[in-house]
Amino acid sequence: MSEKYKFHSEDELYFTTSTVIGWVDLFTRLPFQNIIIDSLKFCQTEFGLVIHAWCIMSNHVHLIVSSQGEPLSDIFRKFKTHTSKAIRNELLEGTDGRRTWILPIFRKAADRLNRNKEYKVWIDGNHPVMLDNNFMLDQRLNYVHQNPVKAGLVTSPEDYALSSARDYAGEKGLIDVVLIE
Repeated sequence: MSEKYKFHSEDELYFTTSTVIGWVDLFTRLPFQNIIIDSLKFCQTEFGLVIHAWCIMSNHVHLIVSSQGEPLSDIFRKFKTHTSKAIRNELLEGTDGRRTWILPIFRKAADRLNRNKEYKVWIDGNHPVMLDNNFMLDQRLNYVHQNPVKAGLVTSPEDYALSSARDYAGEKGLIDVVLIE
């Protein structure tokens, strides 16, 4: 694995993207959105994850984060492990009719691994990029908040509830964030 895309310093800000296997549009449904939001909140309180910006799209999650606790690589491993199990359980036990075609995609991805998993929800890695200058920071912050606008979901970033754009517009969002000044 390339050294370029690893967490090197817990004191720095990182831009990350976590993507669902097969780009399955999982987060178009509330139960799956809530799994991500609740898990991020848990990582904040229990592991010291500091969220500076976030956006949940239909099949991926963008974050700008740092840590005041556990190493970011450990936090993301725990986050992905927990959310994978919760998503699998929601698909198996919930009412989402898409399970008939989503679970086989996740099962096929797991079959390719030697890790003894029945379902694989997330693509490996988080592609962390250290934001070590103002240009990169501004560029990624804008990217995170403009993603729903460019996707045609809203006309203004702060209209998208699954994002920290509301916090940056002076409103209260769904997840506590530490604003980047």
